[in-house]
Amino acid sequence: MDTDAIAFGTDGWRATLDTFTDERVRAVGQAVADYLDEAGESGPVLVGYDARPTSEGFADSLAAVLSGNGFDVLLPERDCPTPLVAHAIVERGAAGAMMLTASHNPPEYNGVKFVPSDGAPALPEVTERIEANLREPDPAASADERGEIERVDLVSPHAEHARDLVDADLSGLTVAYDAMHGSGRGVTDALLESAGADVIRLRCERDAEFGGSPPEPSADNLAALVEAVERGDADLGIANDGDADRLAVVTPQGGFLDENLFFAATYDGMLDEQSGPAVRTVSTTFLIDRVAEAHGEDVFETAVGFKWVARAIAEHDALIGGEESGGFTVRGHVREKDGVLMALFAAALEADEPYDERVDRLEGEHGRIVADKTSVDCPDDEKARVIDELAEHIPDEVAGQAVADVVTVDGFKLLLADGSWMLVRPSGTEPKMRIYAESSSAERSRAILADGRELVAPLV
Repeated sequence: MDTDAIAFGTDGWRATLDTFTDERVRAVGQAVADYLDEAGESGPVLVGYDARPTSEGFADSLAAVLSGNGFDVLLPERDCPTPLVAHAIVERGAAGAMMLTASHNPPEYNGVKFVPSDGAPALPEVTERIEANLREPDPAASADERGEIERVDLVSPHAEHARDLVDADLSGLTVAYDAMHGSGRGVTDALLESAGADVIRLRCERDAEFGGSPPEPSADNLAALVEAVERGDADLGIANDGDADRLAVVTPQGGFLDENLFFAATYDGMLDEQSGPAVRTVSTTFLIDRVAEAHGEDVFETAVGFKWVARAIAEHDALIGGEESGGFTVRGHVREKDGVLMALFAAALEADEPYDERVDRLEGEHGRIVADKTSVDCPDDEKARVIDELAEHIPDEVAGQAVADVVTVDGFKLLLADGSWMLVRPSGTEPKMRIYAESSSAERSRAILADGRELVAPLV
């Protein structure tokens, strides 16, 4: 069996189904079993799966491998969001979990990741050991050495925890919820209803093709949700990606709410009653820093990837941690991004003060921000070379502004004299170089991105 095709990127291994085969999935299961043995873990292992038609079958295969290695296995009663699995690890004292999901990728993809016993994303030292263990399964010789496989409810315990953490009375609030045919259907909407909200459901049916577009909650993919909110059907719109670990928010005045603005407004709202620093990735807005400074708090910057956010949350007892792609978690919850919990959090803040008003107030206090990004195609095996060469081509100015400083937390982040910035880094999930920009206007951000493309493209 060829295991060279298996590589754990930013968040597990994802591939198209011609590569993502049952044989290779079982090899990953055996590698995890070996890793857990090496780590001295003996508790049960959760195996979750998303709404993709192939996911449950792969989960059954993983359960058989883990059981064959002597581990008791807990399978959910239905396809479920990734954050429910992460929460269940801690709630049940499990050794860890494996999750079958390709998140927002198109239907021809699937993926698998391992989540350790703390419920936070696995760090590279863990995934590297798993990759080193890849081999064909070696089941126990006798039936009495095999672990038991049991189906359990993961939805109710997570919902109870979320309601305890977020004291929300959503009576009188109408929320339009778009599941994008993913595993958030019947979970996020039910949680909002349990807190008193009236919920209008969009794309809450399981669909193997995700309605013809990937379950990625971007502005381009949420036209129906935006229309429903803008015409007054709902006070707020919320969408989840395919495995519901991320969310997007739509408001009546602003339409699709940029995730950077959502992060800043949510953190600001939390600081009305709580205190604590924020953790953000290097690609996320400096508006977080301005909000923190106004409240006498700190901000800690990490590389892109929620595993780094999760580690910094633990190190600094952060109140909230997040990234510009829509993944967030808060103090008191597992250190994994959770689009289900954050949907309840967003609705509770909206009921207290509309996001449109929060954003207007923040921009009045701290200035307008416009974030944007683009990509340049780049083969995976060329990314390291491009980054190395980029170090020799850092310009003196970008879009007419001098480069005041260069941050190398993840790729190269060029801080410009007027407070705007550009970031170039390799994608951890696609064969691309990512280019990000933030400034005070859409025109200026586009100019920064254009200079970024001119800088990167010749090096690829």
